[in-house]
Amino acid sequence: MLLNSVMASSKPSAVWPVVHRERRALLQDLEPLPAAQWQTPSLCAGWDVHDVLAHVVDSAKTTRLNFIRRMIAARMDFDHDNAVGVEREKTAEPAQTLNGLRAVLSRTSGPPASLATRLVEAFVHGEDIRRPLGIRGDYPAEHVATALSYQVKTTTKMGGGKEIAEGWRLVATDTPFDHGNGPTVEGPAIALLLAISGRPIGHEEVGGPGAPVFLQHLGNV
Repeated sequence: MLLNSVMASSKPSAVWPVVHRERRALLQDLEPLPAAQWQTPSLCAGWDVHDVLAHVVDSAKTTRLNFIRRMIAARMDFDHDNAVGVEREKTAEPAQTLNGLRAVLSRTSGPPASLATRLVEAFVHGEDIRRPLGIRGDYPAEHVATALSYQVKTTTKMGGGKEIAEGWRLVATDTPFDHGNGPTVEGPAIALLLAISGRPIGHEEVGGPGAPVFLQHLGNV
């Protein structure tokens, strides 16, 4: 039953409206941001919130064809390609980078990968930006679970969190999601998604018998 739900929510007709809504919500949250806060460190190590926004714009512009060209140019180094993309889309003035986001609000392009990656990008990078700024995000738990289902089956080398998820039973408390075997870790789908994606989460966000050791494990990832 859960598998059928995940498959249905991974279809283009389900994914793109959610992605477009997340882009619009991010734009609305960032439009009033004071200039001094754009350099706030994000949850994505080494990037400030302006860098993450530039990456969101760059990712939205990616097509299957230019992704292949870019990876060849980057010698298959994802981190290098991402850095080049941020440099390309990050402008001197954050307002101009926001204009870049406005220009891609309704795009439906992406790299040659599962559409679930578009959900991962929208939710994880949304929190990369919002949490350090103290902005509360409101994400549709059903679609967060789709992103989470993708991440737990995808290796960290490919941007997933399979290795982080191994050895734990992850259970979402706000939507049907139950994955893995081992000590149980329970929490909202967005918290589990962030954790599996290598982001820090608060001790109060997860519970269950496995939570304390799981959080320690995250600190060593």
